[in-house]
Amino acid sequence: MTMILSFNEFKKSEYSRNPHFLVIGNPIGHSLSPLMHQAALDFHDINAQYHAVDLAQADITDFIGWLNRDEFLGCNITIPYKNQFIKVVDHIDSYSSEAGVINTIAKSDHKLIGHNTDIHGFTSPLLQYIDQIEGGRVIVFGTGGAAKAVKIGLEDLGVEEIIFVSRTPEKSNLNSDHIWVETVSYDQWQSYADETSMFVNTTPLGMSPNIGRSPISEFDGKLLGKKICYDLIYNPIQTKFLKQADEFGAITINGLDMLIMQGNRSFEIWTGKTFPLDRIKKLLINTLK
Repeated sequence: MTMILSFNEFKKSEYSRNPHFLVIGNPIGHSLSPLMHQAALDFHDINAQYHAVDLAQADITDFIGWLNRDEFLGCNITIPYKNQFIKVVDHIDSYSSEAGVINTIAKSDHKLIGHNTDIHGFTSPLLQYIDQIEGGRVIVFGTGGAAKAVKIGLEDLGVEEIIFVSRTPEKSNLNSDHIWVETVSYDQWQSYADETSMFVNTTPLGMSPNIGRSPISEFDGKLLGKKICYDLIYNPIQTKFLKQADEFGAITINGLDMLIMQGNRSFEIWTGKTFPLDRIKKLLINTLK
């Protein structure tokens, strides 16, 4: 079980005096990052620990000062701080610049570098399906924060058209200089389904504990048949959306590989080494079960 500490608790603990990586957010109790990264650190016999810190808004200034300590080696950032910390680092990578958010901080020559590894995490499981995706249309459910990373990833994969599905399409600002992007309502996407190669769920519909929900109705399940269906949710491993897709013979991808591959990219940036991927996937599946 991952131990969750407030920043004040972490500062006072013995952990703060040893080399460490962190994941920060509020709340942070759901994070599987400590399990993944500690397993990888132990596997490679790296003298460091990875901790989850529940960071209160009031402690951010204090935490920013902490980033310059020698014992601090890097961190992952999750909700609600991905936007905020882009202003804290000295440099950002191209994905961070495009997405407007960072999820990883690394240190290089006494400078703080912001990275966005979510896009890499999203595209990694899709590389084997590039022939089906490239030049085609993708329907994406949801227009929140995750949808922007998905848009950038799909552009990189050579998709020519993205249809975003939103409860409030008139408020969407997901535009692109490279490909055709359109935002439609939940009673309009069906007319775009035939020529679609992939469906992606970026909404929280179906996430534990509300596992009975899906972005599509039972009646529309047949529209997923023989397509690639990708759900960014990893808990549960098979969401209702993926069950609907599976029923009609779709290729299904859950969010676990994205979670692991974005973590793997962070770990690689920090250490130059990669996750023992099979071992970590098995560890997370057993944890989620």
